[in-house]
Amino acid sequence: MFPTRASRRRAILWAVLMAAGLFLLALGSTPPMRDLQVAVGNLLTPIESALAGATRAGGAVVGALGEIDRLQGDNRALQQENERLRIENQQLQEVRSENDQLSALLGVQRSLGHQTVAATVVSRESSEVTRMITIDAGTDRGIQLNDVVVADGGALVGSVVTVGSDFSRVLLITDTRSTVIGLIQSSRATGNVAGQLGGTLVMQDIPSTEKVADGDMVVTAGIDLGNGIRSPFPKGLLIGTIVDVQRDPNAVVQTAFISPASNLGGLEYVLVITDYHGGLPPLPAASGTPDGSAGASAGPAASSLPLPSPSP
Repeated sequence: MFPTRASRRRAILWAVLMAAGLFLLALGSTPPMRDLQVAVGNLLTPIESALAGATRAGGAVVGALGEIDRLQGDNRALQQENERLRIENQQLQEVRSENDQLSALLGVQRSLGHQTVAATVVSRESSEVTRMITIDAGTDRGIQLNDVVVADGGALVGSVVTVGSDFSRVLLITDTRSTVIGLIQSSRATGNVAGQLGGTLVMQDIPSTEKVADGDMVVTAGIDLGNGIRSPFPKGLLIGTIVDVQRDPNAVVQTAFISPASNLGGLEYVLVITDYHGGLPPLPAASGTPDGSAGASAGPAASSLPLPSPSP
């Protein structure tokens, strides 16, 4: 079988390459060829250095991008940790605030000299004329109508006007229907303290001969009205501080305005005094029935609701 034209061409090309390679090997050992190799190497050295620098720069860029990704991940983790710590700090502050309020109430409970029930404010009712709160304690804990309610510092809050088994509604002293006989501690003058719109209390019917000044403290007078009628509020509960006085030279009385001692709009916990009963005393049991009951004729007169507070 005879070789084809293509195979003969490949054989010739292979022979030429072999001859050229042998020729170059022979020339490589001569001094001129070695000088040429050195010159070519010197020419290529800057190019090789530039290529190496570019390679290192590319590697540095890739490394920097990886470092940026890692730092971004670390930053996200730190932000999540900061958010967790912020939430925990808010929770701790809330717990601390509750503990402070409960500790203050515990101190009041010990100093009042009355039996009390601690309760939590669960709702507030505020309108143009109404100021009331609802607490989470009722008859199941011994609370009755007209029981007096105080806050931290022994500050007067109001009195119970509605009571259920597990809740009570409290009329605040800032309600326009509330009236308390107040006593100015410095001068011992008394007057009717009533609620009014805006949250400031007004103390009326203070004798004009009495000295009244801004900053004077006002407490409950606790006056015994005689004939067995007790004040609806025990003596010495803090009502507030006088912030303004109005005098008329031609009037026999003067008027003072009082800032309540307690933040009645932000109450969270209160104490209900359960062993103080003001107003009319309970009627004695009638002797005309075998079981000691008063009989049908005593029905309307048997109410023990307190009378409205009269002026001093």
